[in-house]
Amino acid sequence: MVDHSIKGKIVLIGGGAKNLGGLIARDLAAQGAKAIAIHYNSAATQAAADETLAAIKAAGADAIAFRSDLTTAAAVEKLFEDVKANFGAIDIAINTTGKVLKKPFVEITEAEYDEMFAINSKAAFFFIKEAGKHLSDNGKLVTLVTSLLGAFTPFYAAYAGAKAPIEHFTRAASKEYGSRGISVSAIGPGPMDTPFFYPAEGADAVAYHKTAAALSAFSKTGLTDIQDIIPFIRFLVSDGWWITGQTILINGGYTTK
Repeated sequence: MVDHSIKGKIVLIGGGAKNLGGLIARDLAAQGAKAIAIHYNSAATQAAADETLAAIKAAGADAIAFRSDLTTAAAVEKLFEDVKANFGAIDIAINTTGKVLKKPFVEITEAEYDEMFAINSKAAFFFIKEAGKHLSDNGKLVTLVTSLLGAFTPFYAAYAGAKAPIEHFTRAASKEYGSRGISVSAIGPGPMDTPFFYPAEGADAVAYHKTAAALSAFSKTGLTDIQDIIPFIRFLVSDGWWITGQTILINGGYTTK
């Protein structure tokens, strides 16, 4: 019988130093993961990465951090190879990386378009590709997208548009990797109460988002709390293995498809 528990597993988290990625790392360590590799992008995140590494180790798991810009295929390939060189295997791969741009369609520059697709789409594509090459049989793969994929809204053409291809990457990979028992999922949180959210929004937009979900009144901030995403990640990389090829929007009734 296949063991789908988290206990004893090797985990790689793209964007795993802080915010949701950092909380996922801490939670999976608490669930008994053997080792967790966290990726982070820049020197600005070094301190957060160090704190997350310390928390993982305090929970009893081994831990290592890798700094890398994942917008090239070579960088993603090296990340997976480095993790395997250190831990010998990868059982669970989770990619939380991304960047928001909120801007009128007619003002988006070519450089901004290229950046959005490099960070949000290209990096995700090659992360999924390398996971298919390196994950152990019966592994788990999860990519973070956005609930904006179910929204009818202006100003997010480049951001949501760059996240949208991941839905098909997820479906295709689930069919191709399924023969090895690997499940592939995407999770789309609603607007989350993290530093990732606020810089892109004005005061009026923040006020709207804090009341837009059906369950906003029962949230501490009205937004999606990253703590509320954790149980779904934990489930998908363990007992929820039978869910594959799906994009699941988790947003308290903010929007649906």
